[in-house]
Amino acid sequence: MQQYSDLTPASAIAEAKRCLNCKVPQCRKACPVENDIPDWIHEVAMGNFGNALAIINAKSNLPAVCGRVCAHERQCQGSCVLGRKDRPVSIGRLEEFVADFDAAMNLTHENIMEKTRGRVAVIGSGPAGLTIAGELARKGVAVEIYEMGPEPGGVLMYGIPEYRLPKDVVRNEIAKIAHLGVIFHTGVTIGRDLTVDDLFAAGFDAIFIGTGTSKPKTLDVPGCDLEGVRQAIWFLRRVSLYNAGYISREEVTVMPGHHVYVVGCGNTAIDAARTCVRCGAAEVTILYHRDITRMAALRSEYNDAVAEGVKFRWNTNLTSINGTPDGGHVASIDIECEGEHITLPADRVLMAVGSVPAARIVSTTAGIDVDDKGYVVTRDNPFGMTTRKGVFAGGDVAGRPATVVHAMQNAREVAGGILRYLDAKKLFEAIDDK
Repeated sequence: MQQYSDLTPASAIAEAKRCLNCKVPQCRKACPVENDIPDWIHEVAMGNFGNALAIINAKSNLPAVCGRVCAHERQCQGSCVLGRKDRPVSIGRLEEFVADFDAAMNLTHENIMEKTRGRVAVIGSGPAGLTIAGELARKGVAVEIYEMGPEPGGVLMYGIPEYRLPKDVVRNEIAKIAHLGVIFHTGVTIGRDLTVDDLFAAGFDAIFIGTGTSKPKTLDVPGCDLEGVRQAIWFLRRVSLYNAGYISREEVTVMPGHHVYVVGCGNTAIDAARTCVRCGAAEVTILYHRDITRMAALRSEYNDAVAEGVKFRWNTNLTSINGTPDGGHVASIDIECEGEHITLPADRVLMAVGSVPAARIVSTTAGIDVDDKGYVVTRDNPFGMTTRKGVFAGGDVAGRPATVVHAMQNAREVAGGILRYLDAKKLFEAIDDK
């Protein structure tokens, strides 16, 4: 496998030696999965890269992913005491290096536990689904993942651009989980090809729903139904499918010379804008109804976007999308910025204003309640179980924070709830057999 990290063994060791090994490590406190950061950095400082990854793997199933896409500046790295006077330890880059080095050298060989604790079906192979699968497989559970896409990975494969997260890195992380005995079924949509009831009928003891929020929100703005208006996450998915050879370049929709406007200013909006630049767009502008201090995107992502030529209009509201004379395609947009009304030529408009869960699974399954926003309702005991016995949910679909590491954090907690349920189920079945 290609190693993508910009660190070498020597530079990684040098960077790790900067860690002060604080008695009360703020970096660990700020990590959503409570990664034992000082411990594994100490191993890196001594050149023990395999030991470092073993420590990371105790809390994270996706270290090569987290090293690249976690919000380090708001979490572990942003809490490093060295950042107050000098510069913080590059925790993200070190995690990325350790995972890449391990993969390149094929260091880690985990023992495969006998699968005697039960069978679990996982719907969706994004961060939550992969975390659940890895946690359960390591505890002796037989796990099968059902993914609607042509490859597993979910948002990691289809929602995060290649420049931020190389797809070979995702594939390698998935291969490690498959090595634990997890079985993957791709091209299968639960709620259309199979139902939750079908999975129970196939002998699964429990089911985990980790499908994320696949139904994008939109704005109540005239012209949103015009050709050329798309969801940003749809566009990012098309680019990933094109890069993998599944669709043609024309199906990506953003072409060289286009003037593109992206509505919203979270990380998805920034990803879409920077990807438009890579597609050859003549001009890419992000429209945001608040100022820069209130954007959801990381400041580092914003800085990179500006460096690549992406423009930003703050305190700006999209008021209308106007079509060509035949009314079929985007021709311009109307915006309001600090009291001024402006019309701008446009070829494409990408919406990045959030998303909600699709109803495909709950609408084909009796007994799963959702709240007024469509998020699956779960309980605390056993943690993560829905209103239907044996069906669990976690990550975005249950209304949890929409970041990779927070989805992983929630999934680890749900895994504990599933294990409790499986053990109780087996106990009661044993009693009934007597």
